[in-house]
Amino acid sequence: MNDTVIRRATPEDAPTLAELGAATFIEAFGQLYTPADLQAFLAESHSPAGYAKALANPDYALWLAIRDGKAIGYAQAGPCGLPHADASPADGELKRLYLLKSAQNGGVGGALFEQALAWLERDGPRTLWISVWSENYGAQRFYGRHGFAFAGEYAFIVGEQRDREFMYRRAPRPA
Repeated sequence: MNDTVIRRATPEDAPTLAELGAATFIEAFGQLYTPADLQAFLAESHSPAGYAKALANPDYALWLAIRDGKAIGYAQAGPCGLPHADASPADGELKRLYLLKSAQNGGVGGALFEQALAWLERDGPRTLWISVWSENYGAQRFYGRHGFAFAGEYAFIVGEQRDREFMYRRAPRPA
């Protein structure tokens, strides 16, 4: 972790975030989808314009992890948009937390996670949400260690495929 810098992303980082977002999604989930569905999803969800829009919105924040001048991971946080009856836009959501496989298990993900949660609670404690693929057991254990508990599930849609996505929630912690 000592050789990694984590910094808040700026509008100039939109192309880097798009490239990194697509690369990490493909590494983690690319095998699950048809090439057409995967490419359509990446074009919609990991475009430079999409990241530029998030970076321009003060309700969202993104961070980049950089090692040896190369982006190796990122996190995105903002208002909760999950389809759960108890979720509210006033709640916070860790929307994305991805690392290249070569950068995993070295503390970078935890550092990005802590940055995002600190930002989400910058104005005080509030309910926080995270969604995670139903078969990503490592992430589920990680979130559980940080006080998040299973709250429900929904269908995460990529093209013609519907994946089971779990929602995890953490109640506001005492100030």
